Order: sequence, then C-alpha cells, then structure tokens
Amino acid sequence: MTYQVLARKWRPKSFATLVGQEHVVKALSNALENQRLHHAYLLTGTRGVGKTTIARILAKSLNCETGITATPCGSCDACRQIDAGRFVDLLEIDAASNTGIDNIREVLDNAQYAPTQGRFKVYIIDEVHMLSKSAFNAMLKTLEEPPGHVKFILATTDPQKVPVTVLSRCLQFSLRQMLPQQVSSHLQHVLEAEPISYEPGALTLLGHAAAGSMRDALSLLDQAIAYGGGKVEEAGVRAMLGAVDQSYLHELLQHLAAQDGPGLMAATEQLATRGVGSDAALQELASLLHQLAVLLAVPAAIPADHPQHAALHALSSLFTPEDIQLYYQIALQGRRDLGLAPDEFAGLSMTLLRMLAFAPSNKTVAARPAKPQVADTPQASVMSTQVAPAIQQKQATAPTPANPSAKVEAQVVPEPATPKPIAPATDTTPWQDAPPADEPPPPAPFPDEAVAAQPPQAATAPISFDGDWASLVTRLTLGGKAGMLAHHAQLAEYDGLRFKLIVPDEHKVVAGPDYRERLEHTLSQYFGQPAHVSISVGGGSEATPAAMQQREKQARLAEATSAINSDPFVQTMIADFGAIVLPDSIQPRSDPL
Repeated sequence: MTYQVLARKWRPKSFATLVGQEHVVKALSNALENQRLHHAYLLTGTRGVGKTTIARILAKSLNCETGITATPCGSCDACRQIDAGRFVDLLEIDAASNTGIDNIREVLDNAQYAPTQGRFKVYIIDEVHMLSKSAFNAMLKTLEEPPGHVKFILATTDPQKVPVTVLSRCLQFSLRQMLPQQVSSHLQHVLEAEPISYEPGALTLLGHAAAGSMRDALSLLDQAIAYGGGKVEEAGVRAMLGAVDQSYLHELLQHLAAQDGPGLMAATEQLATRGVGSDAALQELASLLHQLAVLLAVPAAIPADHPQHAALHALSSLFTPEDIQLYYQIALQGRRDLGLAPDEFAGLSMTLLRMLAFAPSNKTVAARPAKPQVADTPQASVMSTQVAPAIQQKQATAPTPANPSAKVEAQVVPEPATPKPIAPATDTTPWQDAPPADEPPPPAPFPDEAVAAQPPQAATAPISFDGDWASLVTRLTLGGKAGMLAHHAQLAEYDGLRFKLIVPDEHKVVAGPDYRERLEHTLSQYFGQPAHVSISVGGGSEATPAAMQQREKQARLAEATSAINSDPFVQTMIADFGAIVLPDSIQPRSDPL
C-alpha cells in the first residue's frame, strides 16, 4: 500500500477533530444548526492553519445526505466523495494559476445550473487575492446575489490584497496561528495513534519550529520520523532543525549574569566551532529569554512537566525583569542586523557583548533569596556572602556551598600588623577633603550600580576592609562601569577606605573619571561611609580579579580534561571502538566538588 504522508492522513474530517480555531467552528456550527447560511465566506490566515480544511468540512455540512448539519456523517456518498475529492458539485479553484477573467467567467457561467448530485454547488477559491482586477470585477455581481443553490468559500493568506468590494460581500473569518502547546499536543496524539516512540522534548521543538502551522508541524514530524529511523528523539530533532542546544544558551546567560566577558566569548566561540548558525542562536536565545520573562511575571505559566522547568527556574534567579527585557530587545535587534555585520560570528558576538555592556542592573531580586554560590577565586572562597560583625576582627569564614557534599577549605585571613600607609604627598590629594566618618553617605546618583551583596547590617554599622580586593569584588557583584573598573584593576595600597588602584595598559579605558566615580559611589554604599579611589595606569594584569577568575576557570577545565581522559570507561571506548574525546565538549563544573 502506498504510504500517505501524515499531513494528508491526519487532515480533520469534521469540526470536532479540528485543532484550534474554536471561534470559527462555533460561529459556523451555530449558523448550520440554525439554518442561517450566508452565500459567501472568506477565510483568512497564514499557511497551514486550516483554511482549506474548514472549507471542505463546510461543503460536507451543506451536502451531507442526513441534512444540513454541523456534524456531517462522513459515511454517506456525498461525504465520502468530498473527502476523496470526487464530488461533482464541489469545485476547488486555485486562483494562483487561474488568475484571468476567462477562468472566472467559466465558473460564473456554470454557476447558474442546478447541482447534479448535492444540495448546493460549492465553489472553493484558494488564494483568491491572486485574481486579476478584471476577474474580481467580473465576479462582483454574482458574488453579491448568487443563485440559491450556490455557495462561495474564498480563502487567502493576504486579505489586504482583496478588494474592499469583495470583502463587503463576504462573511469573513480570521484563522489564528496554532500555539506551540497545541501543536505539540496534537503531534503527541498522532504518534500515540500510529504508534511511534517519541521524547516529549522533541515535540516541544517541533511545536516551536512549525511557527503556528499544523501542516508544517506534521511535515516536520514526518521528516523527524525518517531522520530517527522510526523514532522521534530530541537529539535527532535538534540536529535536523539545526537548533541550539539549550545548555549552551544557559551557559551564555550565566556568563552574562556574572559579567564574565572572557567566559562569554569562549562560549560564543564554542557555538561557532560546532556549526551553530548565528541566526538560529539568536532566535533560540530570544525564545529562551521570552520564557524567562514569562516565568518571572507569571511563575505558574511554566508547568512543572515542562522539559526545562528546573533549568528555567535556576536561570530566573540570576536576573531581574529589566535584565530580561533588555536582553530580549538586543537579541531581536542583533538578529535583524546580522546582514549588516562583517560576518555572522561578528554579529553574534557583538550582540552578546552589547548585552554585557548595557545590562540595566546586576542586583539580586530581594523577593527571591539568592542561591548560595561558591566563589570562583581562592581568595573569595574564604569570605562569607553575609558579613558578620566578626569581620571587624578580620576573620572570614567559608560560605555554605550549594552542593551539600561540596568541601570548601576555610581560611583565616591574618590581620595586618599595621595599616598599609599611603606615601606622604606634598600636593593636595583627593583624600584631604574627606568628610567626617560620621557623615552619612551621599545620595545614590547611579541607581543602576546598586550593590547586590550588601550586608543587612551595613546600613547601621560601618564595615572595614581586610585587604582582599578580589574577595570584595566578588561579594559586590558589580555591574556597568563600576564592575569593569573593579574587575580589571589591582589594589596597590589602601588606608581604611582609601583605595589606590593600578589599571593595566590594555584596560586603560576603564581608568576614566566616570568609572572611578561610579566605583567610589558603590563602595561607599557597601561600607556605609565615604570611600575614595585613585587610579594609575601601567603594569600587567596578572593580579586583577578578572585574570584570577580566568586562571581558576582554566585550572578547573584542565582538571576536568584530565579526569575525562583518565576515566576507565572513556579509555575502554577509545580502545575498543576508536572513540575520540572532543576537547570543546568538556565543561568544568560551575562549583568544585
């Protein structure tokens, strides 16, 4: 028996089996049951949403031998012949290939004759907007006052091109695009009826890839079944569609949340080396950001059985709604600008760098408790994110790791014997005009630079600095210009809250007065009293927090690579099956175990 494609095999035969378009089905069903029949209907909508299907069901409802009904029997001669496309009183015309006045005149000449077999002569004119102006003019009179036995059903994907004179003579129905959930649910029903094994994540991908068209969804499902050798698996569908693995998108967003520029660029390069197109990457990223925005606004909108439920909740705790909205807008704009970029990779990387540079905030949402994290640098691993009053004695304790089995060695930071002095200067320094220690901090001129990790007691008791600059930067969770300066500067000297920073030559752009003022403001907010920063340019970047974080990440990657290569199972796969380890596929854990 010849194989019939799913899009034809599963075409609805009645209003009850039609997926979606409830507003159209209800109106037509009521009209049929009450015998309030119009002589001309216009169905509009994008491809694959059911225009021709509804037209054929309506033709059966009008000509079913049981009478005019919203539930045709499907078994009488008229219903079976309409389903098979052999009903003599149903004429389907493709206006895209029959555009001229002669074609329409032939239809109109035959319309005056009574139906041969059915109750009505039904004319279905598909893509009616393709008719010429003279053809439209020729059918106007008949369309307005056709014989009683004639019904016109017009269908179009572009109603704007249909003359107003035609629109005014028709009862118009606008068909909606299918929701991804509707599409994936129907695909599940089809696969269970066939029966064919499937993974729910694969159906979610197909539901989004169909772009609202059920016909496209069934065609993609046919392709996925062939690609998977009789199975519909998520990995196979991703490969078939060229979709972006969600784990890489999650990694990109994690780097954005941490303001980790080097990590962000490394993750972007991995996408390029794996052959993921920039347009597909930005499309998937925008879709993920939309899901996060919905989750932040309406948590119940993401059901517990969603394939990415846990991952989405973890990501949502890293951002504010303002972050998500801006990233979404930048992703859309970056996708539109890809054609103007020097190349696709440059367009993708610049879009992500724009997100990094223009993040509206980097503060933790107060309503959601921050997830405890193990700091990236050895110096930061010994500091607590909640500073206790004991910090006055310069003693730090290790934070509780997110993984209960994680082991983090605690260190006691020795108190310096004497404060590090600032070399005396004959000229006036910025610190000589410092306000008294009991003077309240200045008002916040930079609300977007707010400190995320500010301890609760900072508002009432000033906090002292213990000399660990990298740990302080990690606790502050800085963003914007303040974060760029703090991450790319090393501490040369300090005296109380007077900081002397050195910025390497390659990052001298962050040594400007605007960067310094924003960092001073952020430090003053954190310590509860005025802080002062002076900057000099020169030297290397080995001791900056950004460099230390990068070294720590590289060390974890080397450790992970060594563990993979020495794993007995991996060695067996290499020896027995000639397997190879893809270096780019190795990712260290975010938190050391």
